[in-house]
This record gives sequence, structure tokens and C-alpha cells, in this order.
Amino acid sequence: MNPYKKLATLLDSRMSGHAASAVSGLPAELGTMTAGGLKLDRFKHEIADYYVADWMAKLHLPSFALAGTVSGLTSGSVPVAGQGTFAFSESEIEDVRMEFQHGLKPGDRVLAIPIDDGNDAVILCKVVK
Repeated sequence: MNPYKKLATLLDSRMSGHAASAVSGLPAELGTMTAGGLKLDRFKHEIADYYVADWMAKLHLPSFALAGTVSGLTSGSVPVAGQGTFAFSESEIEDVRMEFQHGLKPGDRVLAIPIDDGNDAVILCKVVK
């Protein structure tokens, strides 16, 4: 047998095993937001400096109408104000960023993935029942 092929096979096998063991112990888990950071359910210490997933999406809006008040408009040079219904057509908006980090409050439950041997975590989303 070719010794280089045997070495390559052995290295491939070892690297695959190390990669599998590196991610096998990192399941997603629930945590709770605190005043000082994130407390994972299965980790006794609070994580003050955590990461939050950054999600980009395509937003699909159905057609809808809203009632409201309008002011600041002019007809010619005459100011116009009043109440009315505003109708919006169905539309799609590309590259919408969902920034829920600023909406996280103490007591909120989140789904997170611990990283760096549990010293850090990436919050994937807020979870509700």
C-alpha cells in the first residue's frame, strides 16, 4: 500500500473525529436574560458578554389598511389636515434586518448555543410559550 495514501487516510479519519467531538457537546439550550447578561440553564455562571445572531430576511406584507391622522400636507399653499384610511398594497421587502438584541429584557427566555467551552454563547432567538 502507498504510505502517503495510508497517512492521508489516517489524517482524514483523525480530523473527522476531532471535528465531530468539537461540535457534539454543544447542543442548543435554553437560558434566561438577566440584568447583567445571560444565564444558561445548565451553566452556573452568568455570561456578561454574549453574542446575538444577526438575521436577514425577506419581509412579505399582505395588503392592509390603517386608519390615522394626516398633517403637514399642503394643497397648493393651503395646509391640509384630517383623518383618513391609508391603504397599502401587498409588497415584499428584501434584506430586512431583524434586530431583537435591543428587545431582550431580564426574564426573557432565549435559545442559545454555548461556545468556547461554555465561556461565551450565541443567542439564536427569544422563545415564548
